[in-house]
Amino acid sequence: MVQPPVADLKPEALPNSDLPATGLPGAPSLPPPVQHQGASSVIRGAFTDAIVSGLLTGLLLLPLVGFRATESGSGPLGLTYRFGLVAVFAGIVAVLRLVLNLTVWRRGRKVKVSEGPSAFATVALKAAPALRPAFFSFAIAYPFLAILLSGGLSPSRYWVDLGIYVLTYVMLGWGLNIVVGLAGLLDLGYVAFYAVGAYTFALLSTSVPVNDFFAGHLGEGFWTAWSFWLCLPVSGLLAAFWGVILGFPVLRLRGDYLAIVTLAFGEIIRLVLINWVSLTNGGAGISSIPPISFFGVPFNATDEGFAAKYGLDFDSMHRIIFLYFVILALAALTALVTIRLRQMPVGRAWEALREDEIACRSLGINTTLTKLTAFATGAMFGGFAGAFFAVRVRFVSPESFTFMESAVILAIVVLGGMGSQMGVAGAAILLIGGMEMLRNLSFLKADFLFGPDFDPSLYRMLIFGFAMVAVMVWRPRGIVSSRLPTIFLKERKAVSATLVKEGHG
Repeated sequence: MVQPPVADLKPEALPNSDLPATGLPGAPSLPPPVQHQGASSVIRGAFTDAIVSGLLTGLLLLPLVGFRATESGSGPLGLTYRFGLVAVFAGIVAVLRLVLNLTVWRRGRKVKVSEGPSAFATVALKAAPALRPAFFSFAIAYPFLAILLSGGLSPSRYWVDLGIYVLTYVMLGWGLNIVVGLAGLLDLGYVAFYAVGAYTFALLSTSVPVNDFFAGHLGEGFWTAWSFWLCLPVSGLLAAFWGVILGFPVLRLRGDYLAIVTLAFGEIIRLVLINWVSLTNGGAGISSIPPISFFGVPFNATDEGFAAKYGLDFDSMHRIIFLYFVILALAALTALVTIRLRQMPVGRAWEALREDEIACRSLGINTTLTKLTAFATGAMFGGFAGAFFAVRVRFVSPESFTFMESAVILAIVVLGGMGSQMGVAGAAILLIGGMEMLRNLSFLKADFLFGPDFDPSLYRMLIFGFAMVAVMVWRPRGIVSSRLPTIFLKERKAVSATLVKEGHG
């Protein structure tokens, strides 16, 4: 039997067929396609997910935060219930989860991939020539503004100390940025160089034989007045030497293996400081470190002191303000040297090593020397910062150089944008200064909020973790994701972070 052609088949010729005859004359029209998810279903799913996340957060924090053991006046421990605080945390998680589900994590959201510099990067490129002078101009005027707004020298002590604290981490971030941001070498033991610089200055400045030697040749009190200025370069050079020592064993390591070795190096240095009691005094640390002087002129109330010599009324804030300008000068030196090195062949070799080590070797670049120079240069600035820390606090101990310090410095570099000087400075101001400002949020101790026993500074690491997660979600390349190229043809243009490995030119 000859089958009719397919084109001649009619719907009635297929009585057992349930398939609709589309496109045929007289065929019934198809119903409209089923829509997958409307706006209402998306919102309903986002609210459901937010409520579930809030409930899970409340259940997890109930035994950790909801119950607190407190000591009463009679001695035995009592149990305090903080269910309101758990509810607040659960509500925060639920709201943030809802916002993320409706924005970043929304289904069907089209992610716009930028193939060139964004509008923000273009504006930043135009403002870059004036940004650095503005930053350092504000840094120079900061102590005077603090004195003016606080109403005197003594009331401004807290704000000037805060500026010193922030600038110390700015300098440490810029030093680590050479190793991580420019050379692409992950370093989790940077605090070891910080400790080497601090202990070098502490040991030399308190050494009795060294003091007696200079007293016999240059007069009594010379070493006390000039110890910092003479030990500062020694601390940097010795830290650079230890950077080279660290660099040799890790020449063939990258990624996770390099992170493990550098982490071990930092812990080894800390354990040596604890156990070498005859040299470092162990866990008791080294005290009685000589204070800084104004290039030989002490900051004291005698007739030979700084105030009497320059016709001022004696105030202990003179030394604090001078310490601020010393760390500002050291930070400016770090930034200037880094910028100049980036423009030199060694700086371009660092960036080539970061982008592709195999291609770097194929171009004839000595990767061994390149890595060692990166470790040594970054370690040198860490040693400078350590010497300043010792002369500012006048006491050093192994507890000041734990792994957490390395983690904070590395987080500043990553969040600010690896390789970006101003990004690292901005991240240091936000993380260090912002965490310190938590102490001033006294309104949170109101009875209708958290109560008088609430201490906001105890939650600084929790906020620090939330800030890291937020930056990694919205700006995974850091606060400053675009970079200015080291070398360029005819016109300097910002390089988008999506075009190269680390967002550098």
